[in-house]
Amino acid sequence: MSLYIGREALKLWKRICTETTIEINLLAENWKYILGGVIFQYIHGLGARGVHYLHRPGPTLQDVGFFLLPELGSDKAYISETVFTTIFLSFVLWTFHPFIFKTKKIYTVLIWCRVLAFLVACQFLRMVTFYSTQLPGPNYHCREGSKLATLPRPNSVFEVLLLNFPRGILYGCGDLIFSSHTIFSLVFVRVYHKYGTRRFIKKCAWLATIAQSFLIVASRKHYTVDVVVAWYTVNLVVFFIDKKLPELPDRTSAASLLPVSKDSKTKEEDHKLLNGNGDPEDWRPRTQINGMIMEVGNAVHVEVAMNGV
Repeated sequence: MSLYIGREALKLWKRICTETTIEINLLAENWKYILGGVIFQYIHGLGARGVHYLHRPGPTLQDVGFFLLPELGSDKAYISETVFTTIFLSFVLWTFHPFIFKTKKIYTVLIWCRVLAFLVACQFLRMVTFYSTQLPGPNYHCREGSKLATLPRPNSVFEVLLLNFPRGILYGCGDLIFSSHTIFSLVFVRVYHKYGTRRFIKKCAWLATIAQSFLIVASRKHYTVDVVVAWYTVNLVVFFIDKKLPELPDRTSAASLLPVSKDSKTKEEDHKLLNGNGDPEDWRPRTQINGMIMEVGNAVHVEVAMNGV
């Protein structure tokens, strides 16, 4: 038993090391896209913080979702956040599964380049939208009488740049159209729908995103229009940008991304670790010509009888 565990642990360690080498090479080629996407997340947070200074509380607008969905109350606002956190963490963990599991379809660096491209486009449109028109926030801390509904004039530029993290992120007002939570959830679910392999998880992810949309409105964190606009905007943005981006390479050609090694056997073993349990010897190409299977690298020829003899 201990021998089996040790052998499997060694295989896992080699798989992690091999995958890390590949991802580092991909990161060296695509770090500008990753860095740009991460920086824009801060810019988006800065924009949401800035619009809070412009927010003016007022009577809650008439909303069909508020009429149809019962109000959960501020003490149950955590429910929608729990659903969102589950979607968020599940997707992040899935993007790193190639380091652990044998069956894999994606490269972590390349999938995050794609995700960040979708997020940046959607968040740019979101910033343009909520700066165009500021609506009175429906959330409890954004209503009239709340001390958090408006922000005093900042004393310094650093007060704005530091975003008053994390309080400024959790208690923002004015950044309504369209829902940021829905942006992240839809981008993650659409990417997994395309590159994921578990049909049951895909269905659960879509159901969780739909449930989150209803919970956001029931929690009075957004108006219904914020969620509805997010649904068709994000789907359209992802659809058109995905057609412009190059398709992810097939993992069956992963050996081409491995570092050049003088030992061909080591390269074959790495290929096995990346793409399954097959014997490296079985990975060698074979061709079939006129009923004869020829194995490259050996003098073995197996003739197949054409008439059942």
